[in-house]
Amino acid sequence: MGAYCDENLSFSPACNLSPSHDLRLYKHVHDNVHGNIFLDPLSLKFIDTEQFQRLRELKQLGLAHLVYPGAVHSRFEHSLGVYWLAGEAIQKLKTYQGLELGIDRFDVQAVKVAGLLHDVGHGPFSHLFEREFLPKVLNSFKWAHEQMSADLIDHIVDVHHIDVESEMIKRVKEMILASSEFALPKSAKEKQFLYDIVANGRNGIDVDKFDYIVRDSRACGLGCSFDFHRLMETMRVLGDEICYRAKDYLSIHKLFATRADLYRTVYTHSKVKAVELMVVDALLKANSYLEISSSIQDPSEYWKLDDTIIKTIETAPDEELRESRDLILRIRRRNLYQFCNEYSVPKDQLEHFKDVTAQDIACSQKNGGVLLLEDDIAVSNVRIDLTRGRQNPLESINFFKDYESQEKFPIPHERISHLLPTSYQDMIVRVYSKKPELVAAVSEAFENFQLKIYGAKAQVHATPEKKKRRF
Repeated sequence: MGAYCDENLSFSPACNLSPSHDLRLYKHVHDNVHGNIFLDPLSLKFIDTEQFQRLRELKQLGLAHLVYPGAVHSRFEHSLGVYWLAGEAIQKLKTYQGLELGIDRFDVQAVKVAGLLHDVGHGPFSHLFEREFLPKVLNSFKWAHEQMSADLIDHIVDVHHIDVESEMIKRVKEMILASSEFALPKSAKEKQFLYDIVANGRNGIDVDKFDYIVRDSRACGLGCSFDFHRLMETMRVLGDEICYRAKDYLSIHKLFATRADLYRTVYTHSKVKAVELMVVDALLKANSYLEISSSIQDPSEYWKLDDTIIKTIETAPDEELRESRDLILRIRRRNLYQFCNEYSVPKDQLEHFKDVTAQDIACSQKNGGVLLLEDDIAVSNVRIDLTRGRQNPLESINFFKDYESQEKFPIPHERISHLLPTSYQDMIVRVYSKKPELVAAVSEAFENFQLKIYGAKAQVHATPEKKKRRF
């Protein structure tokens, strides 16, 4: 295990696994969210590899720490957290329904390893790499970190000669890909409920969310009233699907609502998005020289890519990286792209909404003023939902009355409360000026765009005059 040590994690040595499964004989880590996390021998073989240790160099929230200074936790501790919760979830099901469901040691181990390795293929800067950067450099080629996680698992097993059943690895990859567009046909015709634990493609309730919602809230200094322990303690498998007590409907709604709040206040904070837009521009300008995107189909090269690419660009003397260096220097000196204004897309326009582009804004400027170029403007189209787009995710969840009942059923939201939302997605259009002296011109063009599209200004208020004069 070596000298594991960082601000929130401390490791202690122990012996190998004994036949009695005495947790005291496992190596363990003290996590600031879950307390002691005990690490099984197979999982340790994956943890003690350079490919998994790379996760220490990937901040869980990407660039959000530049707005929320405490948000410096990494995908390393998140992955350990998901590993632990995945193990806790399957153990609880085994305790209460093990004989009925036929849960065996193979199932328990597969679920835990899937939790551990679900993000091993994640890109730098949270989701910026695959959602903002890669689409601009790839021509219609689809790439997802879940697929790279699956590819990296094969690579780790091969390079480090990890002695593990091929069927185990196959099942682990299926579990990781279960909620992605690259989902594999499930090899197990029975025990479909196992795929609900780590990455739930059925209804979105999984231990990945349980961990990051609590961990991210704590790191950012935000309150979190969602209690995943209650759901894990009371969940039950009916008809090969994890179901929840009817009385826990509002607790589950709080899970999705808390996640949406984090998206609004942290993940898509206007300043966070300003920094992200600048980093995307820096990566795009550096890509042809550094070939940043060239490794995305090669696990043996991809694992070397992490958040430190910014420091590589910042400290390189090469003239080819000058524009990228200048952008990073602007971030360091807090000379960010200037947020001009935003509006929420009207509810009746959501279904047919198309992303607004910098060209749309540039083409909306009036003649006779400052000439705006497309490259003077940055646009962020922010989608915030409850995981199912414009649909209510709770409609995909089945509930049960009590533990004596064998019936599962959905619950229409109107039978619970008339205070619950009837719309499940927000679309926010934000516009930024890349140069402070152009804020007034960009703001005016943005207003013109709204008038042209909606016949009225959709923004809440005009851009403050103070912001227009700030240069």
